[in-house]
Amino acid sequence: MKCFVTGGSGFIGRNLIQMLKQRGDEVLALARSDAAAASVKEAGGEPARGDLDDEATLAASMAGCAVVFHSAAQVGDWGDPAVFHRHNVGGTERVLAASRRAGVPRVVHVSTEAVLVGGPPIVRADETWPLPARPIGLYSLTKGLAEQRAIAANSPELATVVVRPRLVWGQGDTTLLPQFVKAVRSGAFAWIDGGHYQTSTCHVRNVCEGLLAAAERGRGGEVYFVTDGPSIEFREFIGALLQTQGLTPPSRSVPRWLARAVAAGGERLWHTLPLPGRPPLTRNAVRLIGEEVTVCDDKARRELGYRGSVSVQAGLAEMRPG
Repeated sequence: MKCFVTGGSGFIGRNLIQMLKQRGDEVLALARSDAAAASVKEAGGEPARGDLDDEATLAASMAGCAVVFHSAAQVGDWGDPAVFHRHNVGGTERVLAASRRAGVPRVVHVSTEAVLVGGPPIVRADETWPLPARPIGLYSLTKGLAEQRAIAANSPELATVVVRPRLVWGQGDTTLLPQFVKAVRSGAFAWIDGGHYQTSTCHVRNVCEGLLAAAERGRGGEVYFVTDGPSIEFREFIGALLQTQGLTPPSRSVPRWLARAVAAGGERLWHTLPLPGRPPLTRNAVRLIGEEVTVCDDKARRELGYRGSVSVQAGLAEMRPG
């Protein structure tokens, strides 16, 4: 089939393009720069020049497509609110409008477990958990709003399906692992409460498996979590990831109450003065990597036939040198 991908030069997008091409699909991917276009071509897709601000160009590029995968997003836990809203909320609205305009029958929206940050601890959460009344952090807020827009857009003419992976990782990661590597090498790394709590994870190829399953079998207007399967201790997982880069994380740890206090105080300081850059720690980060975050993907396994084919052990093995 013919597919359109936003965020095709990103970590998930590149892997999705490769998986679609391996199946024999035709793939067009949005590219707003020469570097993004080169990345799309390297992954095997055909660049469609434009950006999320231009609905007409999006619609023209989507013409004849059977599905749109919307993975483009402004990521991070600090920044300009206007930028987050423009890309994550406005961008999603324009992708949905362009899909309707082009007659695309299905949109698969890439969301995140972070939409739940601001509610109770995310422990064995499933798709029935409500979004929090007061999300913590711009990413959580705007991705939650984007998800709501996607679900509300579901109709007989345009089926919209939301997929929520947790802690995406794997070979070629440009988001998660580089941050941990930088923190270790700079001496800024510390565990929160020793890192002794459980986390769900999702290898990037498992994310793509879930997206393809959602495109084929997902029910319109529904949300699906996808993971690697059983949870793993956060310290064990991050330690193993860092070891694939030849690094051993320090044993230094701070208590969770102190991390929360530092994050809250730092955010107030940066908002009040304001200071350049970003706080050393945010409440969003503490919630996502400083305590248990586990989600249940039984719904995806039951309704989509999702399996999570790449195990944590296999994913780590392919990242080790030699």
